[in-house]
Amino acid sequence: MPLALYALAAGAFGIGVTEFVIMGLLLEVSGDLGVSISAAGQLISGYALGVVIGAPLLTIATGRWPRKTVLLALMAIFTLGNLACALAPDYWTLMGARVLTAFAHGTFFGVGSVVATGLVAPNRKASAIALMFTGLTIANILGVPFGTWLGQAFGWRATFWAVTLVGIAAFAVILALVPREQPEPQKSNLRADLAVLGRAPVLLGFATTVLGYAGVFAVFTYIAPMLTEISGFPEAAVSPILLVFGGGLIAGNLIGGKAADRWLVPSVLGSLIVLALVLGLMTLGLRSQVLAVLFAGLLGAAAFATVAPLQMWVLKKAEGAGQSLASSFNIAAFNLGNAAGAWLGGVVIAHGPGLGAVTWVAALLPLSALCVAALALRLDRAQALGEPASVRT
Repeated sequence: MPLALYALAAGAFGIGVTEFVIMGLLLEVSGDLGVSISAAGQLISGYALGVVIGAPLLTIATGRWPRKTVLLALMAIFTLGNLACALAPDYWTLMGARVLTAFAHGTFFGVGSVVATGLVAPNRKASAIALMFTGLTIANILGVPFGTWLGQAFGWRATFWAVTLVGIAAFAVILALVPREQPEPQKSNLRADLAVLGRAPVLLGFATTVLGYAGVFAVFTYIAPMLTEISGFPEAAVSPILLVFGGGLIAGNLIGGKAADRWLVPSVLGSLIVLALVLGLMTLGLRSQVLAVLFAGLLGAAAFATVAPLQMWVLKKAEGAGQSLASSFNIAAFNLGNAAGAWLGGVVIAHGPGLGAVTWVAALLPLSALCVAALALRLDRAQALGEPASVRT
């Protein structure tokens, strides 16, 4: 794999730390800024909203730029956003800085996915996407725990100072290692780009992503209370178990990328089936501490085994004009799934049937995604045969 992919992974690492580290610093932020824990928690929602809004807006705004220039501009926004977080004097300034930082997230992964696939042979494109996303998985395993420790030991602002330095380093390695495309990519045409987004297969691809990943976050958001209240682990055991989850993320990410290189459609369908099975069986597995640890790792593997296949699938359906915009929209779809899953899990807990039912309810979401994917394939087949889309849909 070219060194440029590792530069993209460095940027993904910094973005991953910024997105998730705030979860471990809510007490410090709320105490320092004089807001409630729930208000501090809205910094997570604000970031997710920034990703969903920022992905299409920045991709459209930078559509006529060379992609390397876009990546460098996004890392500059990311770095300045984290610097603003570190210096924020009050809650609302911090919220604004978080949203600003999030604007870089979706477009970086969207454009980065397109750049990554252009750096390798056609039979290694999904693996290239998976390698870039490895930065995100390592952020969860190493960056977030270290950032949480740093913030708890030296104040939450120290964490954002550290991530600012990561942003500067990522900017430097992208500048040094990512080549300018030869020839330059076709200049973006907004009307053509939006026309691609309106294609039924592309829209169905987005829906598949939202539903598939909503199942993951319906469970992952509430994994700590599941482990303590259902499995009976002490709170101190949660962090080591999450390391097992993180190990599963890396394994699933790499396996999903390699599988998608060889069998893209079977990988999309198979990863969704595996995810649904893991979520459904986890309902029983949580009753045993040994099985709970095993299923934490399996959940991580199943969750990220879907990422490269789903991203590559949308890229294939949006080939030509609009590919960068479609790719960024799919990253926004992942984050929309995160928010929807967390909301659904909260509804199940608060209004019944309760915490123990979250896993099997979550399993219904990737099954729904599987149905949407099957519809997309049926539509593709109908179009290949020259039949009107309405016949099959």
